[in-house]
Amino acid sequence: MTKTLAALPGAARRLCLSRRNGEICTREDGHRGLHHRTGGRLLWSDLQADPPACTGAGEPAAPAPTLPDGYPGGRALCPVCWAFVAPVNGVLAPHDSWRGDETREEADRRRDWFNSFGW
Repeated sequence: MTKTLAALPGAARRLCLSRRNGEICTREDGHRGLHHRTGGRLLWSDLQADPPACTGAGEPAAPAPTLPDGYPGGRALCPVCWAFVAPVNGVLAPHDSWRGDETREEADRRRDWFNSFGW
């Protein structure tokens, strides 16, 4: 039986999350062989993967709306990789593409934010 991404223990942190043309690999973290996006025909190697730096750096940005607890703490949402990034002088600071939340708590707060404010 297939489980949804949110139902997996540790959610996205258990996935590889390598990117190619913005598509995220949906195989298990540490897998052998080519990267693959479930539901698509895109396969790629590490040499073909996107660099970790997001191309959204320098885009105009304003702090995202906050949840009652203050999340995301003055950070803006990157329209390219969907990371929350600190804006600097009205633009997104250089950052790596979002590759999954570091903790279950961060994933839960991020989910609550998207459920409250959408994409």
